Parts: sequence; structure tokens; C-alpha cells
Amino acid sequence: MENKSIEVILGNSNRRFSGVTSTMLRVLEHHKDKIGIAVMGKHHLPADVPSISFWKCVKLCRSTLPDGKFRVFHARRNNEVIQALILKRIFKAKIKIIFTSTAQREHTWITRWLIKRVDCLVATCSGAAAVLKREPDAMIPHGVDLKTYRLPDDGKKTAWELLGYPGEYGVGIFARVRQQKGIGILVDAMIPIMKEDPSPTILIAGETTKSHEKFVADLKEKIRSEGLEKRILFLGKVHYAEEVPKLMRGLSIVTALSTIEGFGLPVLEAMASGCAVVASRTGAWEDIIVPDEHGLLVPCNDVKAAHEALKKLTSNSSNLEKMGLKGRDRIAEGFTIENEASSLLELYKSAQ
Repeated sequence: MENKSIEVILGNSNRRFSGVTSTMLRVLEHHKDKIGIAVMGKHHLPADVPSISFWKCVKLCRSTLPDGKFRVFHARRNNEVIQALILKRIFKAKIKIIFTSTAQREHTWITRWLIKRVDCLVATCSGAAAVLKREPDAMIPHGVDLKTYRLPDDGKKTAWELLGYPGEYGVGIFARVRQQKGIGILVDAMIPIMKEDPSPTILIAGETTKSHEKFVADLKEKIRSEGLEKRILFLGKVHYAEEVPKLMRGLSIVTALSTIEGFGLPVLEAMASGCAVVASRTGAWEDIIVPDEHGLLVPCNDVKAAHEALKKLTSNSSNLEKMGLKGRDRIAEGFTIENEASSLLELYKSAQ
């Protein structure tokens, strides 16, 4: 791609693959043939997407595009906003800075300072917008690919049997295994249910980092003491692109019980796959889930409420697939990757 055709520069500052990286790459797949894009940072990029160094960006952005418009720099992390501001303020780059904010906690002083200086501010959900000291210029929720996250071909029962796990149906959670992600809440909420009902099996899919190994060891000991180690299974880190969609198709309930969340894509992926969901009132989940239609919402860090919600769903397991179909319709209506990509593309063009 010739430099003069680059209209949008994306920040890509984190060497470690994260949810932010995943979001950027998914949207990029829909943008790369529609607008000239380069990414600052080579991490995790597909071969057909050009990367650009900071110094090449300095040189490129000293001038406007051939039609006189400015290039757009889209940042999703604080350090990417800092990079963009250095380009703009010190090297006089002719760029417009867009920042997408997902956090739902009180911002630090540096984040507040940075937000004041971007040209365009995007929030991903009402919770993220509520903590901003500045009105967002756009609300653009994340979306999922309905081809990747899809309904099972022959129903949930068959898809669950093909996974090869015990029990009649599965309850899953997809997150790094740590306390703040609500893994312990799920286990504590489900133990009384599982001691009375042999039907459900729990799959816990996610990596455990060293600092959380004791938490996991204690949790596994609790599970062993209840005799449920063959029905509450830790899968470890699973391949996001290959294994997660297959697991989602087989599960009947997916839980998301974080005490704090930015957006929370697993709920969208689960609903797109026909799962009923139980989620805490954080992230974007209150914007997405209609209680009793797609699943249930519970307060954060509330084992009793989680237990009651899961008891309600598991007591009527025959209704789970109907609830999952309504969830699929909900995602198709307004939370697809195509919707997200289209909204961002319009924003890029209007910001120039």
C-alpha cells in the first residue's frame, strides 16, 4: 500500500494478545478493503495488513491526504493516545485522534487529561459513557461475527454430546481464572444445584497466571471436597479462534460474573451461539440482555443472587434452547461485527 493511500492509523501497542487486540483485529478484517489502513505495531497482524513504525508515521503525517483531509489515528489504550499526541503536538502531524473508552471505573487523572485532548471520544456502552467527564461523540458497541459464533447444526443436545463431556448439558464461563472474573461465584452458586441435579456439567475455560494459582488451588480443593471434580472441569487456556466457538455451540448456559468488566464479548458470543446467559450488572451486559428473555442479570459479587438465577434456569432446562434462540436474534439485530465496523468507518470519514 502506498503511503499516500493510508487514511487511518491504528494503535497496536500491546505485545500480549488481549481483548483490545482481538477487537481491533476483528474490525480491521472488515475495514482493510474499504479504507487505507496501517497499524502502528506488528504484534499479531495478518500478513496482508501493513504495519508502520512511529518514525514512518511522523514522516507520513507531516502532510495531509491528497484531497487535503487529515488522517485518523484510532487509539484504544492510554499509551496509544500518548503516541498520537506526541505525533500531533511535537511533530505537527496532521491527524485527528479518536479514542475508544471501555472502562467503567473512575478514570485516573492521566486518562482524564488524555480524554480532554482527543478530537473524538467513543464509548462502547452506557456504563462506559457514565464514567466519562466528557460527553462521548459516539456510542459504538462491539459486535461478533455471526458466522463464527453460530447455532449448532443439530441442536444443543447433539453439540454437547460431540464435545464428549459428562452430563446432559453444559454451563460455561470464559475468562482468565481469577477472583474478579467471578469464577468462584459460579462454583459456589452451582455446588448446591449440582449436588441435587446430575444433569449440568461446568466448563471453566481460561488461563491461570502465576499470581492466581493459589486462588485456583483453593477452588479445586473445595470442588474435590464436594465430590464434583468430574463435573466441574478446568480446561485451561483454550484457542480463541478454534476452540471457543465450538464450546459455545455445545453449551446451554454461559455465565459472566465479573465484579468489574470493560465490555465483555463472551456474552455476545454466547448469545450468538444460542446460549442462555447469566451475567453480572457490569460491562455492556445490561445494555444487551433482557432478563427472562435472553437470560438473567444479577448484582456483582453476589453468590446468593447467582445461585437463584442459575437455579431458575437449570430447573427449566427444556426452555434454555428457546431462550438461546431469542439471544441469537438480539445479537443479529444490533451487535454484529458488521454493525461495529460500519459505524467506525462512518466515524473515520466524518472525523477527517
